[in-house]
Amino acid sequence: MPTTTWNRHHVLSLADFTTAEYDTVLQTAASFQEVLSRRTKKVPSLQGQVVANLFFEPSTRTRSSFELAAKRLSADTLNFAAASSSMTKGETILDTAKTYLAMGTDIMVIRHREAGVPNAIAQEMDRLGVRVSILNAGDGQHEHPSQALLDLFTICTLIDRSHPRLELLKDKKIAIVGDILHSRVARSNIWSLTASGAQVHLAAPPTLLPQLFKDFVLEEGETPSSSTLKRQLFLHWDLESALQDADLVMTLRLQKERMTAHLLPSLREYHQTFGITRQKLQLCKPNVKVLHPGPVNRGVEISSDLMDDPEFSLIQSQVTSGIAIRMALLYLLGSGKDSATLIK
Repeated sequence: MPTTTWNRHHVLSLADFTTAEYDTVLQTAASFQEVLSRRTKKVPSLQGQVVANLFFEPSTRTRSSFELAAKRLSADTLNFAAASSSMTKGETILDTAKTYLAMGTDIMVIRHREAGVPNAIAQEMDRLGVRVSILNAGDGQHEHPSQALLDLFTICTLIDRSHPRLELLKDKKIAIVGDILHSRVARSNIWSLTASGAQVHLAAPPTLLPQLFKDFVLEEGETPSSSTLKRQLFLHWDLESALQDADLVMTLRLQKERMTAHLLPSLREYHQTFGITRQKLQLCKPNVKVLHPGPVNRGVEISSDLMDDPEFSLIQSQVTSGIAIRMALLYLLGSGKDSATLIK
């Protein structure tokens, strides 16, 4: 287990994560990955604590992954579904959160279609002076921290399984292709990957990759030359230049449910110009790997045969990594604040 002290009470965004925090999460997840390979896959780290999954938006992978992660840590779990809750009778989001607080919840995992909801709940918990941690499981077009962390973990363990760490990605070229505009996954991955020193290349049609992304990683009033971290972010409106000599390619789902205008001529044309195929990967480095956060539109963002090819695809590894990363986050928020509890 890492010995670095963990002082973060909530995980809402990766924008202000430090190198030490990234490495703590990665190394804690590596320890849990070993636990998950055992015959007995449970540890008592969060025994007696309550983890509430408050998903105001539909989810399969993230919700199931958090629930399983909590159970592997021996926590009690509560699952919320908006469609069958008192919100249909007019209850507010904050009142719903306070209801789960009254039930003794220690950690709330929040997903909502509107940006800022996890932050608002975290602020309310802090105002009330309670020791409840909030974990953002995806909010609108803002961020999805645990997805970006599991992507980071998947890549780092591919390079060094026993000692994953941020510095492994320094100077790697990573292409993120697809619906950047609507993707909270892309935003969180931009923060984590540029923090590692990787060169991150965004590629999409102009309607899905506006010019404003060129300043995404800069603070207000900051210029690329004054940035202390020297984050490397590049924009492309053609696929070939983004893929040229890339070490890794992450393709993103077209989020048609979030599109409020006609942003693409057709899915067929999108696949022809920005869909990832074996032929297009020939532009990349020979050992290139492909990621996708899911769910996947086969034959749109990525060809079906490529998605299922273990020589190139890390998609199933991402799902597996998600359990270890979410165990790590729940552990650090729930019992790792003093870094004294060991995995046994």
